[in-house]
Amino acid sequence: MAGTATLRRIVVIGGGISGLAAAYTLARARQAGAPVEEMLIEASDRLGGVIRTETIDGFRIEAGPDSFLAEKPQAAALARELGLGDDLMGSNDHARRTYILHRGRLVPLPDGLMFLVPTRLWPMVTTRLLPLSSKLAAARELLFPPPSYDRGDESVASFVSRHFGKAMVENIADPLLAGVYGGDSAALSVRSVLPRFWEMERRHGSLTRATLQAMRQRRHAGAGSNSAQGPDSGGTGTAPPRKLPLFMTLKGGLQQMTEKVAAQVEKSRVFVGRRVVALGFAPGGPGGGADSCSRRFQIFCEGEVTLDADAVILALPAYVNGGLVSSLDHRLSELLEGIPYSSSMTVSLGFDERARAMLPAGFGFLVPRQERRRMLACTFVHAKFDHRAPEGKAMLRCFLGGSRDPDALGLSDEEVATVVRRELKEILNFTAEPLFCRVHRWAASMAQYPVGHAARVTAIEQRLKNLPGLYFSGNAYSGIGISDCIRTGRAAAEHALDFLTPAWRGTKQ
Repeated sequence: MAGTATLRRIVVIGGGISGLAAAYTLARARQAGAPVEEMLIEASDRLGGVIRTETIDGFRIEAGPDSFLAEKPQAAALARELGLGDDLMGSNDHARRTYILHRGRLVPLPDGLMFLVPTRLWPMVTTRLLPLSSKLAAARELLFPPPSYDRGDESVASFVSRHFGKAMVENIADPLLAGVYGGDSAALSVRSVLPRFWEMERRHGSLTRATLQAMRQRRHAGAGSNSAQGPDSGGTGTAPPRKLPLFMTLKGGLQQMTEKVAAQVEKSRVFVGRRVVALGFAPGGPGGGADSCSRRFQIFCEGEVTLDADAVILALPAYVNGGLVSSLDHRLSELLEGIPYSSSMTVSLGFDERARAMLPAGFGFLVPRQERRRMLACTFVHAKFDHRAPEGKAMLRCFLGGSRDPDALGLSDEEVATVVRRELKEILNFTAEPLFCRVHRWAASMAQYPVGHAARVTAIEQRLKNLPGLYFSGNAYSGIGISDCIRTGRAAAEHALDFLTPAWRGTKQ
């Protein structure tokens, strides 16, 4: 192994899950002999970003995301790699039922609905969520699909309306996306948010026909197949049993993963409470790199601290990245700052044993825009996952904010509790007194993918070709889930290793 004087320094800026995944990948490479040294810088006083688990009187509270999609393998694979395989657990899909608030009443999503695509006839015929016109549109979509030519990008609302009618947008698609993205289906890009649907239309015309064909192929492939059903966010009504659950998490909470990852990076290489304020080229310009002894970049931190780096991985929100790279490439900065974000709030409430009898069976409910509520969704956490509430007790997790109600984050905790309890009473006739109410606010934390997002990402990638040694990771580019963040973080680290240590990497291929 080369001496310490020739080590290449890779600095990861941002200690959320994507930055942790990048630093972990670099640490593993260093331990395997790569001539690199990694550093991780985080502005706050803790690592993990929006992943935070708290415990109150036996209730396990997820302040941010509570799970990841089982069909995206990166999160579960990392958990197993960290020795957490025995702690992985799936959602209780045998009890899965999701409701939509419709004209003041909870109505279950139709059985067999694979996100937005109906795969069973009778539940669609009998559902009260859709008028006759939408039911006829669903039948027409199967029998006489729209022409399968490339329309380019368009909004999710436009796309879904063309296939299944306006009511499908208002009553199902929009509340689903508000619950996942905190966004508006009229603004979000179908190509970036629902890429499988976009590709299905290009290949088959009919989404229903394509989904049914995929289901038949999986059945023919054999019962041992572990592929998940349904595009992107999976099924949301009740569905037949399958090998993979829809959602997965960890028994002790998702913070188990971030703590385990952080423990793999030497403490001397991690700097918390240090804010980066600018990024520049090293003196003499962007020389250096893999074939030079000089560093390529300088990292300027608060307190007049300057660090040198051969490569930098920015694992921060896109708008923060944009500010940091403004002196390197003004156009790149503009592209990054043009990615919009929404804010969110989670409100967790614990209840005693009497509360469970007041709740309908299932995972929770979603609230369409036209219902004029502040609540976007509510999860019955004790039903969705085991090991989240003490035996017999109940826990609800409510969501506010998003692009629909950005002012919600300005409410006090007391005001939030009042709003949530009032709406739970009006929607569920739920009057139980909570044992606690825990509010978590996440300002500008959820990247939005508006129409044209894919073109913007391509333009960002083109600009980065002129800045070798600079890489991005996180939820702003190609997926917002935990697995997506892990994937982009690890990929950024791999690209940095390819760039700085091609000879060593060649021996590992």
